[in-house]
Amino acid sequence: MAAASEYVRFGTVVASEPVEVRHDLDGLDRGFWAVVAEFDGLPTAVRFAHVERYAAPAPRVPWAPLRGEWQTSLDRAAYLGGVEEIRARIAAGTVYQVNLCRVLAHELGEDADLEGLAQLLERGNPAPHSGRVHVPSAGLDVVCASPEAFLLRDGDRLESRPIKGTASSPETMLAKDYAENVMIVDLVRNDLSHVCRPGTVQVDHLCRPEVHPGLVHLVSAVSGTLRPGVGWPEIMAATFPPGSVSGAPKSSALTTIRDLEPARRGPYCGAIGWIDADSGTAELAVGIRSFWAERDAGGRRWLRFGTGAGITWGSDPLGEWEETQVKAARLVGLASGRVEP
Repeated sequence: MAAASEYVRFGTVVASEPVEVRHDLDGLDRGFWAVVAEFDGLPTAVRFAHVERYAAPAPRVPWAPLRGEWQTSLDRAAYLGGVEEIRARIAAGTVYQVNLCRVLAHELGEDADLEGLAQLLERGNPAPHSGRVHVPSAGLDVVCASPEAFLLRDGDRLESRPIKGTASSPETMLAKDYAENVMIVDLVRNDLSHVCRPGTVQVDHLCRPEVHPGLVHLVSAVSGTLRPGVGWPEIMAATFPPGSVSGAPKSSALTTIRDLEPARRGPYCGAIGWIDADSGTAELAVGIRSFWAERDAGGRRWLRFGTGAGITWGSDPLGEWEETQVKAARLVGLASGRVEP
């Protein structure tokens, strides 16, 4: 059995004492599972022996601000070039929309505890799908402050709430943002139709503005009724990776992402959350606005954070670069001590 210090926290739910680790979603037929599915890798599912539904707040853990500059997998020139390449592929009819991302990184001290960062984000950047996953034995050390629901399940009802369109205020949202949202909603409808009963997939709301710390997003909701016998392997095969952070058509967008992004996304843009097999409920967030710790080949410990933007034919390269800056500014600022919680 893993050490008692391994735990996950999602809202007021705290689970501890991991008893099983899987790298697939087969066999999730009993118990409470934490799930971290990498955008470009395997999922990790951890079943816990103890679950507390209304846990008291965790004791305060300090966080030492990270000083100095963060590295980026794509600098400004490379990102602008990537946007132009995507526009060229759109003009050629290869793809319609691609989410182009970069990964920021800062070296992390051995004694740095991401619990302190998680608590800092809870104060300074509260998010509807926040989470903390600390299971070192399974290679997981993640802090999630995601505003986006990838999959919400309640019995046979499955819902996805894609976010496309980001601005500093509702007034500065562009027509391109609305068009991009509608395009991804159509993709999500198609994804859900592969596992839902015919005629049950519907758009519950379209392009609804949502205000988050420092940002406004356009959020839509798509839901359907699952077909009998459909399990998590089939659900994830039909829907993953999330359409809002890949593009359309999804297969062409993924090819473009592999061509243009030099760094693996890891849990960023993947899925982070929980599956309660006993109650038939689940909440998986899209792994945006998330930090994770990992070691490089030389054994050095790094804190990573992803940021990106959806590229369409109407994209302005400089504007898309600035969007990645805006999305990262508050959270990286909190981690670096440049933003007060």
